[in-house]
Amino acid sequence: MTTRSVLLVIGGGVAAYKALELARELRRRGIGVTGVLTRGGAEFITPLSVGSLTGAKCYTELFDLTDEAAMGHIELSRSAGLVLIAPATANILAKAATGLADDLASTLLLATDKRVLYAPAMNVRMWEHPAVKRNVETLQADGALFVGPEKGEMACGEFGYGRLAEPAAIADAAEDALRGEGGALSGRHVVVTAGPTHEPLDPVRYVANRSSGKQGYAIARACRQLGARVTLVAGPTALPDPRGIETVHVETARQMLAASEAALPADAFVACAAVADYRPAYETEHKVKKERGGLTAIDLTENPDVLASIARHASRRPALVIGFAAETDDVLGHAEAKRARKGCDWIVANDVSPGTGTMGGDRNAVTLITGEGDEAWEDLPKSEVSRRLAERIAGALGPAPG
Repeated sequence: MTTRSVLLVIGGGVAAYKALELARELRRRGIGVTGVLTRGGAEFITPLSVGSLTGAKCYTELFDLTDEAAMGHIELSRSAGLVLIAPATANILAKAATGLADDLASTLLLATDKRVLYAPAMNVRMWEHPAVKRNVETLQADGALFVGPEKGEMACGEFGYGRLAEPAAIADAAEDALRGEGGALSGRHVVVTAGPTHEPLDPVRYVANRSSGKQGYAIARACRQLGARVTLVAGPTALPDPRGIETVHVETARQMLAASEAALPADAFVACAAVADYRPAYETEHKVKKERGGLTAIDLTENPDVLASIARHASRRPALVIGFAAETDDVLGHAEAKRARKGCDWIVANDVSPGTGTMGGDRNAVTLITGEGDEAWEDLPKSEVSRRLAERIAGALGPAPG
C-alpha cells in the first residue's frame, strides 16, 4: 500500500453497510483501501463484500496464524497513510481512549503511527452520554480527527445527532487527512469559482444553466489537499460547503465578480463556474402573471465577464489564471479562441454535449490548453481531473516564497 491509501476499520452497527459505499467512494477517488471488519461489523456485512469492493483481503482476526505470518498486525497498522474507523461505535471509541487492545481493530489503533480519523455512529443518547464525550475529548487531545456524526432520524426511530456522516463527506475528510501538512501548494492562496449563476427575472423566476458545481468544488478540495488556502466562490448548488475551505455564496454574475475581486490577492484563480453571459435587463418587483401578458419577450443585457476581469486586473492579477470552456462543438477551436480573448493563462476544455453526462455528472474528459501545447486527459472522475489540475497548478507556481 502507499501513503494515498486507507486502512478502513468497520465497526458494528446498522451504519456498517454504509462502509461499503464509502469504500467504493474512496477507490473512485484513487485511494487504496484495505478493510478490517470487527466482530460487530460482521453481524451486518461480510468479509467477502468488503474484499470485493476494496479489491484487497479483508482482515478480521487478531490471532490468525496465516495473517500474522503473511503480514502481522503491526505491519498492517502502518501499511496505509490513514486509519479510518467508520462507523466508529461507542465501544471502539472507549477502547481507543483507554488503550484497550482485545481484538484486531483496537490493537491496530494502538500500534499505528499514522493519523486516525473517526466517523462516529450511534444512538443519540449514547452520543450525548458523558462517558462518550470524555472519550471523544481524550482522543481529540491525542490528535485524532473526527467527521460527524450528523443530525437525523436513527434506525431505532429516535432523532438527533448520531447518524454516520455521508460517505462523500467522510471521503472528503479522509483526503484532507491524507494531505497532511507541507503540501505542494502550502503557503499559496487559490480562488475557485463554481456552479451556475441565477439571474432573476422576477421574485420567482431566473435565468440559469445546468451546472452542478461538482467540478469546481472538487478543484477547491484538491487544492486544499495540497496545502493551499482556498476561497471558493460558489453560485447556487445543492452541494455542502467543503471542509476547511472558505466558501462565499453568491447568486448572480455581478455578485460572483465582486466576491472574486474581494478574495484577491491570490496566487491562482480557477474560473470553473458556468457564469450566465446575459441577464434580464429589468427585474420586476412582483411576479409576472401570464394573465397580464406574461413573459412573451425578455430584454437581455450582457453580464460582466468574471474570467476576463480577473485576468486583466490592473493591480492584483493572480500569477496563474485558469478558465474553463464548456463547449458542444469544435471544442478545442472555441477553447483556444477563448483563452486568447479572455487573457487567461490556461483553459480547460470539455465537451458538454447532450449524452456526455458532463454537466451534473461525476466524470469529465478534458483537454488542458496552456499555450505550450494541448494535453488531453482521458475520461476520469471529476475528483481525479481536479487532483491532476491541482498538481499542475502547484508545478507552475513552484514553492511559496519564504
